[in-house]
Amino acid sequence: MTAHPAYQILGADRPSRWLVSVDHATNTVPDWVGGGSLGIAPEDMARHIAYDVGALGLARRLAERLDAPMIATDFSRLVIDPNRGEDDPTLVMKLYDGTIIPTNRGVDAAEVEHRLTRLYRPYHGALADLAGRRNDTVLCAVHSFTPCLRGRAPRPWQVGILYSHLDERLAKPLIARLQAEGLCVGDNEPYSGHLPGDSVDRHALVPGRPNVLIELRNDLIAQEDGQIAWADRLAPVLQEVLAASGL
Repeated sequence: MTAHPAYQILGADRPSRWLVSVDHATNTVPDWVGGGSLGIAPEDMARHIAYDVGALGLARRLAERLDAPMIATDFSRLVIDPNRGEDDPTLVMKLYDGTIIPTNRGVDAAEVEHRLTRLYRPYHGALADLAGRRNDTVLCAVHSFTPCLRGRAPRPWQVGILYSHLDERLAKPLIARLQAEGLCVGDNEPYSGHLPGDSVDRHALVPGRPNVLIELRNDLIAQEDGQIAWADRLAPVLQEVLAASGL
């Protein structure tokens, strides 16, 4: 059983208030989990069920433009989902968007604890440390979503801005600003942005940090040119909205 890094950090010394996080950055399975396999086909491991396609490339470039540090996981969300509370029943998925996850079918409490200890908690510990590097940190969580779930209607949004009703300070003006550019923007779509115990709750809502969660439709950022274009588009808007907020 070899060591496997739970996360990567880029630009730890960058001075910006912004902190960019990517909870579902890679589709990597450590060799100590099922011998490095979850028992599903490579084409399924390449889908959104295993990671947020394009999110890491977008986040890296966005963090560069914001002169901000970035932290990203280095394990598949199917191994354990860092964007869930430790007591969430979807922490280790056994079925996702029509695909059964064989390695997870027999997972017991001891195995869940093992994955928490080696992957989930180290990531959240490092994220907490980065967020605490200054007292005015602003969290920008980057995700992507699939254009269409199996058996569902196509999703029309190019970008979704997710937030909790407990803190709409950045999200609402960001939605308005992006809509003014003619974009199809999801207001808490394709998911609700309030999930107790998730990353934003843990690292922004509970400590009172300004925050926003950006979901890009993954066909728009699957390739490098799209990641660059969207980073170029989003970075100045984020800076503008934060400055106007007075936060």
